[in-house]
Amino acid sequence: MKFDLSLNPPLMNAAGSLGFSPSSRGSGMTAGLGAFITNPVSLAPRSPAQNRGLQTFPGGFVLHTGHPNPGLKAVIRRHAPRWRRAQMPVIVHLLAQGDDEMAAMVQMLENLGVISAVEIGLPPEADKELVARLVHAAVGELPVLARLPFERLLELAEAATRAGAAAVSLGPPRGALPGPGGRLLSGRLYGPALFPLALAAVDSLAKDRIPVIGACGVYRPAHVEAMLAAGALAVQLDSALWRGWQ
Repeated sequence: MKFDLSLNPPLMNAAGSLGFSPSSRGSGMTAGLGAFITNPVSLAPRSPAQNRGLQTFPGGFVLHTGHPNPGLKAVIRRHAPRWRRAQMPVIVHLLAQGDDEMAAMVQMLENLGVISAVEIGLPPEADKELVARLVHAAVGELPVLARLPFERLLELAEAATRAGAAAVSLGPPRGALPGPGGRLLSGRLYGPALFPLALAAVDSLAKDRIPVIGACGVYRPAHVEAMLAAGALAVQLDSALWRGWQ
C-alpha cells in the first residue's frame, strides 16, 4: 500500500498534542497543518495514569499521562461531526491490545466514511511479530501509519511496511527524571534536544526506501525543511504547537 494522502503543506500535529478533533478556530501554527491526528484512542475507556506528571530538563521535558480517553465509541459520538466538517484530512490514532480489537476499531472508523487514515501506536515492548500482526489487522480501506517506538525504529520499520503500513512515524523515546520528592518520573520525551537523533533516523529510513513521517524535536521551520530534505514524506509537530517556533 502506498502513501496516498494529499497533504498541503506536509505538516501534521503529533498524536496527543491537539485533542480529538480540529478546532474550528484554528489560528497560527495550527492553521498551517495539512492533516490532523487525534489524541490516542483505545476501544475501552482509559483513565489517567496514577503517577502522571511532567518534569523538565534543559533540552525538553518528560511527560507521563497514561493516554486517557473515553473509548472509541464515545470519541466517535462526540467528534465525528467535527471530523466531517474539518477542512483537512483527519487521522485517528488507535491503541489496541490485540489483532481482533484493532480490526474492530478500524472497521468502526471505515463505516463512518469521514476518516482519511489511521495511525496505530505500537507499545515500547513491541517486537517484529506484534508489529506485523497489529498492522496487518489494521489494513483495510484506509491507509495505515505505524507509529513505532523510537528506540526500536530501525529494527521494526521493515516489519511494519511489509505488513501493509503505508508509512512509519516516529514515536517519542522514553526516559526518566527525578520528580517531586525524588520519585522517578518515567514517560515520553519531548523537546529540541531530540532533533539530531530524529533527523538521523529519518535519513536512515529514507535511504532504506522506508516511507517515513518525521517527528520528535521539531521546533523550527529549519527542522521541518531538514527532515523533508532528508526524505520524510511529512513532518509531525508536538509541543512546538503549544509554545511556538523557537
